Amino acid sequence: MPKDIVPKEALDWFKRKGIEPGFDYRDVWRQEHSNAFTVAKMLNADLLTDVKAIVEQAIEEGQTFEQFREILKPLLVKSGWWGIQEMVDPLSGDSKPVQLGSEGRLKTIYKTNMRTARAAGQWERIERTKRAMPYLLYQLGPSFEHRLQHEKWKGLLLPVDDAWWNAHMPPNGWGCKCWIRQVSRFEADKLIKEGKVSTSAPDDGTKRWVNKRTGEVEVLPEGIEPGWDYNPGKSREASLSADLAEKELRMRQTLSEGL
Repeated sequence: MPKDIVPKEALDWFKRKGIEPGFDYRDVWRQEHSNAFTVAKMLNADLLTDVKAIVEQAIEEGQTFEQFREILKPLLVKSGWWGIQEMVDPLSGDSKPVQLGSEGRLKTIYKTNMRTARAAGQWERIERTKRAMPYLLYQLGPSFEHRLQHEKWKGLLLPVDDAWWNAHMPPNGWGCKCWIRQVSRFEADKLIKEGKVSTSAPDDGTKRWVNKRTGEVEVLPEGIEPGWDYNPGKSREASLSADLAEKELRMRQTLSEGL
């Protein structure tokens, strides 16, 4: 990913994140990731801040995983956040051996943040250009094997504003490399005429999933892994709108009390 093609929107989206320490990956959940950077079991806020800065640098410079690992691994080893260690779960109070830093964890940190940042940045551009390019086309990524449900979505062409994208904007699971391509009305008509796409949002059904961390039961679309049924870019928009509404309400209350 060369530096000259790193989307500015992706970097800006990531920069606006705060930090949120959490013991378990389910402690910071779904769209909360649009506003907060977290690494499971990294409870030291200073270390989490340093790691976020390294991820931000990787996005800005378009670093490869190898370049990212060379910078992050020494920091984690020096900080003692590496290997299997005994930790106390703040939720249960139980002490148990947990995996901290590892080659696998580094890949997860790199790939997850790179892909969600790019997806959020892409959505910002989509919203900005949807009058000229009002359709999105679901595409498979370069994975050796694909999830069966994701294979069925290949070639699905839907309007930008279709509600299906609220839960199906890639990535749609851990390691998912699916992506979407924005197309013009002219190209959409051509693809439809040639019979190369499907144009109806599929009803794949749902599945129930129990979040054992909270005990809550969630209903997920089939083909979407737990915690991935959201659109990173739209979730940030919704959060900003909610913040503005809350500020406006507080301002009205203050003005009312002053009268």
